[in-house]
Amino acid sequence: MAAVPGSLRCLVRLLLMASFVLLQALSAHAITRHYKFNVIMRNVTRLCSTKPILTVNGKFPGPTLYAREDDNVLVKVVNHVTHNVTIHWHGVRQIRTGWSDGPAYITQCPIQPGTSFLYNFTVTGQRGTLLWHAHINWLRATVHGAIVILPKLGVPYPFPTPHKEVVVVLGEWWKADTEVVINQAMQQGVGPNVSDSHTINGHPGPLSDCASSQDGFKLNVENGKTYMLRIINAALNDDLFFKIAGHKFTVVEVDAVYTKPFKTATLLITPGQTTNVLLTADRTAGRYLLSVSPFMDAPVQVDNKTGTATLHYANTISATAPLTLIKPPPQNATTIVSKFVESLRSLNSEEYPANVPLTVDHSLVFTVGVGVNPCAKCINATRLVGTINNVTFIMPSTPILQAHYYNIPGVFTDDFPATPPHKFNYTGSGPKNLQTMKGTRVYRLPYNASVQVVLQDTGIISPESHPIHLHGFNFFVVGNGVGNYNPKTSPSTFNLIDPIERNTIGVPTGGWAAIRFRADNPGVWFMHCHFEVHTSWGLKMVFVVDNGKRPDETLIPPPKDLPQC
Repeated sequence: MAAVPGSLRCLVRLLLMASFVLLQALSAHAITRHYKFNVIMRNVTRLCSTKPILTVNGKFPGPTLYAREDDNVLVKVVNHVTHNVTIHWHGVRQIRTGWSDGPAYITQCPIQPGTSFLYNFTVTGQRGTLLWHAHINWLRATVHGAIVILPKLGVPYPFPTPHKEVVVVLGEWWKADTEVVINQAMQQGVGPNVSDSHTINGHPGPLSDCASSQDGFKLNVENGKTYMLRIINAALNDDLFFKIAGHKFTVVEVDAVYTKPFKTATLLITPGQTTNVLLTADRTAGRYLLSVSPFMDAPVQVDNKTGTATLHYANTISATAPLTLIKPPPQNATTIVSKFVESLRSLNSEEYPANVPLTVDHSLVFTVGVGVNPCAKCINATRLVGTINNVTFIMPSTPILQAHYYNIPGVFTDDFPATPPHKFNYTGSGPKNLQTMKGTRVYRLPYNASVQVVLQDTGIISPESHPIHLHGFNFFVVGNGVGNYNPKTSPSTFNLIDPIERNTIGVPTGGWAAIRFRADNPGVWFMHCHFEVHTSWGLKMVFVVDNGKRPDETLIPPPKDLPQC
């Protein structure tokens, strides 16, 4: 082969380098990812019984949606069942795209049987694990799945790269139709029946009553390798503990936000929350039990069944090798929960800073709990209701986002109280009058306002933890405590340096949590308890964030195929 002149070699090298840089730029550029969700009925066997359930693409849990940071995502949802449906992309901020957020009658009319809707959103500045689920009635019991948002190409994790990543979805299973369960409870004015089992990736596991026919989920590992578990609590009504016998976790992310790593043997995940952990397979062989069990430190009935699965080392001789068991935490293990929550801190690095609002434009105090209203046709002539600041939210028949965008009168009022209308010992025995106000009330915020919300649990019926989820925003949990929030002394305990950033927070039983966020996303944003029973009872409210002055601070127009009521 003839020699190549030096000048030509330089030119070829420059062209190759330019091509490589161009390929890198193209590969790192955000793309549009297309998905199709067919909502169908499917027969599924769990707990020795077979029943038809709503599923997406015939899967339970549903398919995992994969994207990269800043990708545009298009999901066409086609309704093939007799129920109205919507899909909520839990934790996706939906910057200016509230039309795709999903809560029925808040941002959209439901997708009616035989019709479809194209959800169109961009995962702006987010990476990590989130979830999607139905957001109407109790359909999210089976209509749910994972969202995995990978970092941009070439951007590493801020922790050692795992050998493999595994999605783990925790849930609940009812033998009965969940729509029948909640409808009967609403008619009677009482609490609904609890679930019959907890599940791991859709199975109650090898220790269930149906162990012979349901081996359950199996996590295969190799000795010496590290795995990242992307764990999601998709349960309707239970805070959940998660453990693996003989192993510890390193927590590296919650709610798609990187954390300062810390080790723990027990995870606490409330409904709607996600937690990413590193698990090192540091045993030589064997089978080890995974367990999911409820946390409830109040006199409230929950499903006390423990869901299980197995971790199986590759060099274990037989699938029937002895199984190392584990004892789940006590159901009321408040100390374990407090230690876990207090260990959570934002990474707060140069690349991933914790931009906590240091000043507050709107300082709000919201009491959250359960009350009692009269109901002539109900058992005991009373109805259990959910309440925020003594308001039981009434769902409108016209979506609030449409009413806001088109200035439709009579759908809502913007007089949601900024503080409790009645002052009392919130964590004590409660006031004599347990009745709440009803209304479709919203709290209006100007664009880019800094907001602090103190979420105060109440003991009107019984003090109870409440997983509060805010749509459209992440928030910083700057403080929490036991008892009543004291506006004079409690702020002195706030962490304004590296508080954890989340989209769902468990308000402690008989206590309070303070969150801060910046209202930099115009639109209509739901805030509600992620215990589905409490949402059904009215423990919910809405923030309306006005447009800013610039085009990029303005809600985009509605899509042409937006469902009609």
